[in-house]
Amino acid sequence: MENNKIYLDNASTTMVNSEVLAEMMPFFNTVYGNPNSLHSFGREAKAAVDNARERIARGIGCKPDEIYFTSGATEANNWVLKGIAYASREAKKGNHIITSKIEHASILETCRELEKDGFKVSYLDVDKYGFVRLDQLLHEISADTILISIMAANNEVGTVQNIQAITNIANEKGVIFHTDATQAIGAINFNVKEMGIDALSLSSHKINGPKGVGALYLKKGINIKKFMLGGEQEKNMRAGTLNTPAIVGFGKAVEIATRDIIANSKKLRTLRDYFIREVQSKIDYVYLNGHSVQRLPNNVSLAFGMVEGESILFMLDMAGIAVSTGSACESGSVEPSHVLKAMNIPQDLAQGTVRFSLGKTTTKEQLDYVVEQLVDIIKKLRHMSPISKSQIGNVKKGDKKCIIKK
Repeated sequence: MENNKIYLDNASTTMVNSEVLAEMMPFFNTVYGNPNSLHSFGREAKAAVDNARERIARGIGCKPDEIYFTSGATEANNWVLKGIAYASREAKKGNHIITSKIEHASILETCRELEKDGFKVSYLDVDKYGFVRLDQLLHEISADTILISIMAANNEVGTVQNIQAITNIANEKGVIFHTDATQAIGAINFNVKEMGIDALSLSSHKINGPKGVGALYLKKGINIKKFMLGGEQEKNMRAGTLNTPAIVGFGKAVEIATRDIIANSKKLRTLRDYFIREVQSKIDYVYLNGHSVQRLPNNVSLAFGMVEGESILFMLDMAGIAVSTGSACESGSVEPSHVLKAMNIPQDLAQGTVRFSLGKTTTKEQLDYVVEQLVDIIKKLRHMSPISKSQIGNVKKGDKKCIIKK
């Protein structure tokens, strides 16, 4: 693999698909009108935006006029939480929101901001696999509950939630249900109408589309406050000139992702499970975070005992391999991620966690090279590590691995 770099951080962002890029190009310097302008240049751009809106709506099973374009899923998450919260306050319908402890920061930080403004938020626990506790959800719902927001699949450990069960509970209780589907789109089939989902956030750059564009699906009839103030774009719900090239690319990316979902998921699951088996058969004291089966097809979150994830990351990077860790560096100290903490992963294993997220171009040969490098890196790091085997958080006698079976 000399002179070749291997990218295994696709959960962070993905390369733009060549078909997507080709469709975007004319909208930079040929069809460059403002889609809100009434002249022919604007009408041509608007037609392209409408086409992208239809593609995305078709991809998730909703109507085009229920899709609102945003700058990404972060904005969509902020908007759906604040917009529904303040609309409900005005209508005097309640002030309680339910979410989970393993949500993306754009959900958790927005919830904390709403708490400062008088709203009540319940943060659901998860089990050791990262599944939201449905019994706790049922317990927390009250007459004041206005919104439940649970991500479809976790970006760190890959666990896919039991979204249909959660949706059924929300529908039965008459509570609006929102899901952040940033990681799940293209990996899980969504039909928001059939599933009863009221709101859903999407991001383009996770599915081989351009960065800086996303969308919020909002079921018609749901009362939500305007988030971005200014012009009357997006049916007077989200101000700002639309990013036509990115929206066009986003629409194409959703079309490709949903079109090829079966073939891509099968390929990625095969590679994912092969990689897990290879690592765990060649390296002792390696643990799989998240559920072994009900997980994203491209996500491999591994906890390496007796080493730190950052050290693994830097040494893999020197070998031309890009990954991410399960820790966040704040104020000069390395702390395990909030997701791993919520799953009660022992701190030493959480700090030794590395996320490998595969992509469309990942090959078996690349993964073999990564395993080869990992074997050498872990051996070197453990030789230098002050942590002994007896100190590993969840190691039991005779329990060195949790191997994915063929």
